[in-house]
Amino acid sequence: MLTIIQSALEAGFLYAPVALALFLSFSILNIADMTTDGAFVLGGAVSAVCCVSGHPILALPAAMLATAAAGFITAFLQTKLGVPSILAGIVTNIGLYSINLMVMGTSNLSIFQKASIYTLARDAGFAGSWYKLAVTAGIVLVVCVLLVLFLGTRLGLSIRATGDNADMVRASSINPTFTITVGLCVANAMTGLSGAMVAQYNTFAEVNGGTGMVVLALAALVIGETLIGKGSMVRRVLGVLFGSILYRLIYSAALRANVPADYMKLVSAVIVGAAIAAPTVRQWAAFQMRKRRALAGRKEEQ
Repeated sequence: MLTIIQSALEAGFLYAPVALALFLSFSILNIADMTTDGAFVLGGAVSAVCCVSGHPILALPAAMLATAAAGFITAFLQTKLGVPSILAGIVTNIGLYSINLMVMGTSNLSIFQKASIYTLARDAGFAGSWYKLAVTAGIVLVVCVLLVLFLGTRLGLSIRATGDNADMVRASSINPTFTITVGLCVANAMTGLSGAMVAQYNTFAEVNGGTGMVVLALAALVIGETLIGKGSMVRRVLGVLFGSILYRLIYSAALRANVPADYMKLVSAVIVGAAIAAPTVRQWAAFQMRKRRALAGRKEEQ
């Protein structure tokens, strides 16, 4: 049981940066960024190539820079060429498939016998048998802190204002093109970081490894916002992190229940659907409670 919880926590932290990326692009900027799937694979591809070259630590910032460039392309298509945000992300995502193949030189690049951030921690005796979780959690928590601090800066506040009302931001002499570009670059950089860590964790990068990533990240985002709620930026970011971990715990519980492997996609679909529908169901339940109280009050008056 402890092993299952450990694996779920590791997976939750590994994929949390993707959920944080969706939080920045979708919740803050109000943009449906479909670059996520391709950017995740690009981060893994760059990370794997760097590990093959013997630079596992450098692989993380390299992956973030590469995926930030992908976010820049999406922002450029949207802000300069007038392409709708969803289509801009899809176009970039399609192009990234070929780029990812070029980066790796193959559809599946193994780094099984190469050094990684996890083998370095293991060889150093860091955190014992929990070294993978300790390394991943440490990196992700630093990202969470930096994201909260960034969104509290003048530029971060401008990005938040752009998502609320771009016309108001433009009237305040703030260039929304710049804020959207920075926001999408930062968001995709976090996605690339997740892909880089997952590639080193799994000891391989695969060109189709990001399929459905945007939906799973959205589920973690909605779970966090539903259970934790909206409030301060610290609370919202921690809610996204909690949602990612909880999603993986539910997924692990399904595996523990001996659900056949062929049905796991269905389990994922149910979890995602339930997470996305949860806010509506919650509002409906609250409405029904108010309705019953109102009816009970009228009966007492009569």
